[in-house]
Amino acid sequence: MITGVHALIYAHDAEKVRAFFRDVLDWPFVDAGHGWLIFALPPAEVGVHPILPSDTQSHQLYLMVDDVKAVVAKLEKLGFQCAPIRDQGFGLVTSFELPGGGPLGMYQPRHPIAAGKRKRKAANPARKGGGTTKKAAKPGNKARRASGGAAAKKAPSPARKGGGAKKKAAQKPARKRR
Repeated sequence: MITGVHALIYAHDAEKVRAFFRDVLDWPFVDAGHGWLIFALPPAEVGVHPILPSDTQSHQLYLMVDDVKAVVAKLEKLGFQCAPIRDQGFGLVTSFELPGGGPLGMYQPRHPIAAGKRKRKAANPARKGGGTTKKAAKPGNKARRASGGAAAKKAPSPARKGGGAKKKAAQKPARKRR
């Protein structure tokens, strides 16, 4: 079963990009050894877009923000230059150069957000397990667990300050690669 997504960013100066994620974005991380930092991401989602005849096949990575103008102002105050913000209909889009790593997209979505939700469709009846559906909890709302009916608590985001997950993630021993 899929347990997560491991995204890769290739950079001419990987150390500078790691420092940006660690020091500017303040993302929690583990050291996999020899300074090889692996960062915990905020909640994520994947959109699937058609390839237009003029396009080449590629995959893209965007950071989602609640207020793109505020984040651009903060980044520019720290010395990072952002591209002009463009209204794409689905959201407000910009990009900035990672130090030593090329451009990274960033946008403020205007569409419904899937990130952080665990909504599931009914299972395929042909698959083992039948066709039950679990109702997803909306972020910040209490949800009822299927067994026992007790209110479920929202787990703190590892990227959120004060959640305690950051310190634990930084102290967690790295797994050995096989």
